[in-house]
Amino acid sequence: MMRLENKIALVTGASSGIGQGIAIAFASEGADVIVADLSGPEAAAETLSAIKAHGRRSLFVQTDVADEKSVSNLARVAIDEFGRVDILVNNAGIFTESLVENLSVADWDRVLNTNLRGTFLCIRAFINPMLERGEGRIINIASQLGQIGGGAVAHYSASKAGIIGLTKSLAREVSTRGVLVNAIAPGPIITPLLDSETEEWRSAKLAELPIGRFGRVDEVTPTAILLASADGSYYVGQTLGPNGGDVML
Repeated sequence: MMRLENKIALVTGASSGIGQGIAIAFASEGADVIVADLSGPEAAAETLSAIKAHGRRSLFVQTDVADEKSVSNLARVAIDEFGRVDILVNNAGIFTESLVENLSVADWDRVLNTNLRGTFLCIRAFINPMLERGEGRIINIASQLGQIGGGAVAHYSASKAGIIGLTKSLAREVSTRGVLVNAIAPGPIITPLLDSETEEWRSAKLAELPIGRFGRVDEVTPTAILLASADGSYYVGQTLGPNGGDVML
């Protein structure tokens, strides 16, 4: 039996990278998947096609997770089409580099609004129906940089540390009411986001990693399946780290 059979999942930022990998992996385990992304439907075509290839239903909703009205529309369309969302994966995020001394307020706001505010808005849009049903899973995609920080990425690190704190607090609020909330904090993974890093940063990071290489998306998706499925029924407020040894707890 597939581990997510008859489940409805929603993954933000699912047109590429880790979000795409999670959406397709969920479909391979029997879930129907709602794909939410700021990019248009053309960018999501590969994800939607792969979900269909697994025999599952899909829906694309163009969404700006930092915008309250856009997220409200996502929730309305998702519920109208599927009736419920069992699994919410807050993956949408952006990354820029800047030393704090040069960091503009606009860039700080843009990263925090997308990564942290966007996670909050999506949680708020879907948490009440989950609580009413007495079941649900929320998986927030953080980063190992939210645990250890990093030079020239203070704003990104702060947004991801905020996601980890939000995950823990929400888990304390809702776990006794059937909604399990956890986070995944990947290390550097080969995705379009990693492509935006400078070559200097990539070389330095590779030298730091105990495993000696960057990770693959398919090395993150099993963690998401674990947390979304019955196998993850005793994980509450945890931050799991497929990170190649960059963080050891």
